[in-house]
Amino acid sequence: MHAHRSAQHWLVRSPWRSSLLIFLVAFGVRLFLLTKVPHEYVIPHTRWEMEAVAVSLAQTGQFADPYALPTGPTAHLPPVLPGILGLIFRVFGLTLVAGYVAWLLRIAICSTMYAMMPWLAGRLGIGRPAGLLGGLAGAFMARWPGHGEALSAIALALLMVAFLRRWTSAGSSVAGSLLLGLAIGVAFHVQPVLLPVILGCVAFEVWWSKDRRKWKLTSVMVVGAVLACLPWGLRNYRTFDAVFFIRSNLGLELRMGNHEGAAAAMDLMDMRDEPRHPRTHVEEARLVLERGEVGYMRQAGREALGWIRRHPADFLQLTGERVVHFWFGPLHRPLGALAVTGLTILALLGAWLTLPALTLPQRSALLIPVGTFPLIYYVLPYMFRYREPVNWILLMFAGAAVVYWIGGRSAGAGRAKAGRSGLPTAPLT
Repeated sequence: MHAHRSAQHWLVRSPWRSSLLIFLVAFGVRLFLLTKVPHEYVIPHTRWEMEAVAVSLAQTGQFADPYALPTGPTAHLPPVLPGILGLIFRVFGLTLVAGYVAWLLRIAICSTMYAMMPWLAGRLGIGRPAGLLGGLAGAFMARWPGHGEALSAIALALLMVAFLRRWTSAGSSVAGSLLLGLAIGVAFHVQPVLLPVILGCVAFEVWWSKDRRKWKLTSVMVVGAVLACLPWGLRNYRTFDAVFFIRSNLGLELRMGNHEGAAAAMDLMDMRDEPRHPRTHVEEARLVLERGEVGYMRQAGREALGWIRRHPADFLQLTGERVVHFWFGPLHRPLGALAVTGLTILALLGAWLTLPALTLPQRSALLIPVGTFPLIYYVLPYMFRYREPVNWILLMFAGAAVVYWIGGRSAGAGRAKAGRSGLPTAPLT
């Protein structure tokens, strides 16, 4: 037992040591699985929107053509990850080497997300042992690369640490507020669904802060976010003669989840070759060509809202099913649902043990993302990958429950633990 505790202490004493262990495990697991992926899915291709846009960037320099037919410039995706992949494809060509470089980059991003968890758990007050256990669990949760969910998780985690430091430090500066705003704007270009999380954090900051300059500092932060969004916004306005927030495709996504015969989960509809999407249906891609991307998306949104108005009971039922899927997994896939449900229940237990001992800013930094990030996904068709940007919080809470059970440091060590991890606990004055 003494040797076990000494090893645990050696691992958690330095977040960098435990992070390196998690990174190597996560990278190794995913690298092994990559050897099992057929080459046709590794070499650059145009089967999916992300890769199609990256190929267009590499070949023509245009952020364009995500659909079944060439349809011209697009804002279907946020620009950061397709831009990175496009640069890789341009440097290495549309070759198998380029495909492997892109896959290894995504594997490294995902591994970094889990490797950050001991440090994050210390900064947010849950404790490094919980972050170590949660990170190791996540290291084995390998899945097919999505649309940048791991990068979104990293962005969200860093923003929550920055907000918590802002809420608990002796004061904030104009320069720091501007830099945080710029970082928020960049994060929106990774995942615009972070917007409700940021609005929740801003609302808490205005209520919590005792700094008389709070309105000025918060306004500077908002200005920074707007400035960071301006270049992409201007590109979209000049290209489409329309104003929208980062992505153009909300109407399409809403229609995919809300139409006659819709199911709560996307893969159930995929089995029936539903719903209509210009990536998979050539006739829909032709409509994008005829109407323009923004016109097509707006029409899709009108169709979805019209169906919702005509079928409010069906919409509420679908919404309820999507909430259940988000937190308890795809019920039509029992093994997947069992794993997701187990993590959710364990995280709830860890939160119950941990939260009472944390300060209000610490609780807010953990709960605001969990409460606000999923909101848009309750009205869109469920996909397994949608929860990944907040899974690190659930894994930390689950790790805290396990730490409590095995008799290590209490999952809630309160202010003393926060102080030991270097986190100030005094509110702004």
